[in-house]
Amino acid sequence: MNSEKVIVVAGAGGPTGEAVVRRLVTAGAHVIAADVRPHEWDDKRVTGTVVDLLDFDGVRAWSAEILGAHGRVDGLVHLVGGWRGGKTFGDTDLADWTFLNDLLIRTLQHTTLAFHDAIRTSPQGRFAIVSQPAAQHPAQGVAAYAAGKAAAEAWTLALADSFTGSGAAATILVVKALLNDAMREAKPDAAFSGYTHVNDLAAAIAGLWDRPADELNGQRLALY
Repeated sequence: MNSEKVIVVAGAGGPTGEAVVRRLVTAGAHVIAADVRPHEWDDKRVTGTVVDLLDFDGVRAWSAEILGAHGRVDGLVHLVGGWRGGKTFGDTDLADWTFLNDLLIRTLQHTTLAFHDAIRTSPQGRFAIVSQPAAQHPAQGVAAYAAGKAAAEAWTLALADSFTGSGAAATILVVKALLNDAMREAKPDAAFSGYTHVNDLAAAIAGLWDRPADELNGQRLALY
């Protein structure tokens, strides 16, 4: 990756977002770090932004502002997530679906539609979303969550189809669960088997710009 890249990170405020933003900046990118709440960034290569990703008109206006300020967008990383679930299929609360539909799907739809043309026409456009094995192997207690992740994957694969032959790529990164340093410090004796550290996820995301689009477009890459 070179210093010319302009990359948007949606859902940048948490530990995962912080790790991804830091890694992209280290790789030389200018990062537009967006979250629904204010977040302080101490690096001049990071532009922090408060955006309601459920407001489609607002997201489109925001994307136009970025293009006006930087002239390009070379990548979009979607980190907006959430989890709701129960123990059995029968006790599924459909309010969980409403909640997850907004977080996992609507924010994805709004951001990808707003930034699609810019990423597709970038010399090396990349899109990444983080998914979970439940999207393809759902357990009964997480029906709403698994359906949300499956829908997000399907949307991403449709995006990938639109990128075919363009030099851009849309990739699904799959983790079982994410681990950060605060979690490890809180439970130093825990094994965290199967977890992916946020720094490893960040490295995988930054590495997308170092690989050819045809190796990445429409692919599910397991990081566990």
